[in-house]
Amino acid sequence: MRKVAILSTDNLEDFFVYDRLLSAPLKELGWEAVEVSWHETQHNWDQYDVVVVRSTWDYQVHCQEFLSCLQNIHQSSAILCNSMSLIEWNISKKYLKELEEKGVPIIPTLWVDELQAADFERAFSKFNSNEVVVKPYVSANADFTYRLTRETAKAKSSQIVEEYINRSAMIQPFLSSILEEGEYSLFYFDSQYSHAICKQPAKGDFRVQEEHGGQLSSIKPTEQMLALAEKTIAALPEDALYARIDIVSLNDKLMIIEVELIEPSLYFNMDDSSPTFFAQVFANKFAQ
Repeated sequence: MRKVAILSTDNLEDFFVYDRLLSAPLKELGWEAVEVSWHETQHNWDQYDVVVVRSTWDYQVHCQEFLSCLQNIHQSSAILCNSMSLIEWNISKKYLKELEEKGVPIIPTLWVDELQAADFERAFSKFNSNEVVVKPYVSANADFTYRLTRETAKAKSSQIVEEYINRSAMIQPFLSSILEEGEYSLFYFDSQYSHAICKQPAKGDFRVQEEHGGQLSSIKPTEQMLALAEKTIAALPEDALYARIDIVSLNDKLMIIEVELIEPSLYFNMDDSSPTFFAQVFANKFAQ
C-alpha cells in the first residue's frame, strides 16, 4: 500500500477538520493516509509517496519555518501537493494582483507595504466607502483582520499600525453582500469541479469561518459562478491538486475574494460524494 502524509499542525482542538473523511476512500484505492504535523522538523518525508498540505492552520504565525518545512519535503523523494512553487505564489495575497492582470475580477484593493494611520482615510476616499476591511498579505483564519468605520479607524489606528509593523496590509471596501447573501466557495480537484457552499457570518460578525460562528450551506452554483471559477482556475500559474475559489458579489457583479491553494478547508462534510471524488482524482493523478 502506498503512503500519503496529510500535513496538519500540533493542535486542532479549536478547529473544524474534515480531512479524516479521506482515509477510507483513499484506503480503498490503495493509499494509507497518515496525519503528520508540519512542526515535526526531523520527520522522514522519504517514507511517503505524496505529502498533501492540509490543516496547517498556524502557518501564518511561523511563515518562514513553514516554508522551510515545505522545502524539506520538496527536496525529499515525496511529491508535495500543492507544489512548492504554487504555495510560494499563493502565500502572499498579492497573487490577486496577478490574477487581476489576467482579467480575473477581484475586490478593489489598496496594497500597503508599510501600514500608516493615513492609509485608512486614503482607503475610505479611494473606495468612497463608509467601511473598510484591513488584513495582512499573509493570513489565515481571519487573523489580524479588522472591519472599520471612519470612527473605529481613528480609535484603533495606533493599535492596528503597531500590529502591522512587520506585516504588509491590504485594505478593501467592506462588502455588505457578505452579510446579506454570504460568500461562495467552489471546490476544484485537479481542475475538476467538485462541490460548492455558501458561508454566512454569525449575527453581528463579518467573518465567515466556522471558528467564528459562520454558518454553511450547500449550494448549486450559478453558471456565472462556474464561469468565474473556471476562468480563475485557468489563470493559475500551474495545475493544482486542490483549489478553493472564494467568490463574493459587489454591486451585483461577482468577484474573487480569495483563491485558496495552501490549506483551505475543503468541507468534505458538506458533500457526501466529495471525499470519494477527491480520492479518485488523487489516485488517478499519482497512479504508478
